[in-house]
Amino acid sequence: MGNCIVVVQFDLPKRTEEQAIKGGTGTAPVYRDLGRKGLIRKDYLNGEAGTGGVYLWESRAAAEAWFTEERMADLTKRFGARPRLTWYDTHVTVDNLKGETLVNGKALEIAA
Repeated sequence: MGNCIVVVQFDLPKRTEEQAIKGGTGTAPVYRDLGRKGLIRKDYLNGEAGTGGVYLWESRAAAEAWFTEERMADLTKRFGARPRLTWYDTHVTVDNLKGETLVNGKALEIAA
C-alpha cells in the first residue's frame, strides 16, 4: 500500500509572504505533532489559485482520520471558505534528499 497525498485548496486571495510565513509557522506545531499519526510532510501553499497545503500521509486511512467532516467545518469557520480536497495515491517517490526511490514507502533496490 502506498502513501496518500491530499491537496487542500481554499479559494482565497494570495497572501503576502509575511502573512504566509506567519500563518504557516503559527500552525506548524499542530502538524509536527501529527507525525505520530501518520503525517510525513506538509507544505503550505500560497499562490494566485488560492492558499492551502499539500499533505503527504503514510496511508489513506491516516489522512481520512484527520480530514473528518468536523475538521472541514472547523477549517471553513476559521478561513471563511470551505476547502477543496483532492486525494491521490502515490506508489513511487523519488527522494533526492535521501538519494533514493521508494516504492510503497520502501527503498527500491537498484542493481548497479
